[in-house]
Amino acid sequence: MKYAENILGTIGDTPLVKLNKLTAELPCLVLAKYETFNPGNSVKDRMALQMVEDAEAVGLLKPGGTIIEGTSGNTGMGLALAAVVKGYKMICVISDKQSKEKVDILKAVGSEVYVCPTDVAPDDPRSYYSTAKRLAKEIPNSWYVNQYDNPSNCKAHFKSTGPEIWEQTDGKVTHFVVGVGTGGTISGVGSYLKMKNPDVKIWGIDTYGSVFKKYHETGIFDQNEIYPYITEGIGEDILPKNVNFSIIDGFTKVTDKDAAIYTQRLAKEEGMFLGNSAGAAVKGLLQLKEHFTKDDVVVVLFHDHGSRYVGKMFNDEWMRSRGFLDDKVEVTKAIDLIKNHIEEPLITVKTEELVMHAIERMKNYNISQIPVEDVDGFVGSVDESILFRAIMEDTSITSKPIKEFMQKPFPIVDRDTSIDQVAKLINKDVQAVLLDLGNGKHHIITKYDIISGFH
Repeated sequence: MKYAENILGTIGDTPLVKLNKLTAELPCLVLAKYETFNPGNSVKDRMALQMVEDAEAVGLLKPGGTIIEGTSGNTGMGLALAAVVKGYKMICVISDKQSKEKVDILKAVGSEVYVCPTDVAPDDPRSYYSTAKRLAKEIPNSWYVNQYDNPSNCKAHFKSTGPEIWEQTDGKVTHFVVGVGTGGTISGVGSYLKMKNPDVKIWGIDTYGSVFKKYHETGIFDQNEIYPYITEGIGEDILPKNVNFSIIDGFTKVTDKDAAIYTQRLAKEEGMFLGNSAGAAVKGLLQLKEHFTKDDVVVVLFHDHGSRYVGKMFNDEWMRSRGFLDDKVEVTKAIDLIKNHIEEPLITVKTEELVMHAIERMKNYNISQIPVEDVDGFVGSVDESILFRAIMEDTSITSKPIKEFMQKPFPIVDRDTSIDQVAKLINKDVQAVLLDLGNGKHHIITKYDIISGFH
């Protein structure tokens, strides 16, 4: 009989799968190292188990202990599986940009999950890095994994992923391409492949908002490069010790939009239901086209499974709201500008309502302009900048009627009015226009709507 002693025995030996449609323009053979075949559905199972076993070996992780890690979700899953089998408690600290599915999956395998804000500096006490470190200090008999700097991360891929790729390609691999986060995969695999053949090229996929590409090319850690981004699992605002820049031949950056679009395309055109970083990796491959020849064998690693992104990259409403969905409708008329939110009600304020009511409405609906109406129709408009200046001069105006501060009413256009005509109506004195939908219904068009229409 052939069976594994427990679920951890099924980690590794994942297949190589040829890409066909999405890489048809490339001259080379492209093979995907398909890591979702690991039991936790991601490449992180490999290093999670290695880190746990190495910590046990040196006494950092003791019986009945608690494993604590800051994770984008996948490392947490691998650690959670090890914790279940080996009898440890698992605490995952995750950032709020990660998908709900990742949080739910971690809880499903018995992990306690802390969610921290993304848009804070790594050394901010609220960050998931700092929170994980704090919990490790506060909780007795606990071990902080620190996948970013833990050498066992890189070691796992040098011992397993790299040798598998070399053997599966019969030593013919010429390029290895992978998204870079903690750096363990690219550094471990890259080190092994270059040991076997120094001519193998190692390429990292980075994202906008991350520091890797510029640091690799210039040696400069540029704080101005750091800003929030949507792509999960790759890119960093720190320099993990596991990123061995010396074995990386280069980076290419992929936008959030391209990563999301190609994640969908992988599912619909290759039948590969994968995570966000896989879409980034495919787009990165296409951007590197000039580096490949017909004799090359390119291996790209796909990190995780699409089930963790059902509410994000595989949700058209989520994609559309971020301008990621390439709708085929041509944007030429006023009606096209509001097609994605045409069902939302028009927020207005009555002439006799107080300024405080208008302010509250702006706050509740996150809007900057409101039409003012009376029983006869639209008679004025109010803009947050007007109210701001008025309040700065006299705070008591919040108890006065809005009619005392309203400007001229917004111009009204019909649904077939061209975007050019709409744009000409908006200036420093006119912040929006109203679209007449018929039957007494109207919708507001703002500068943001016009800009978004060309996104």
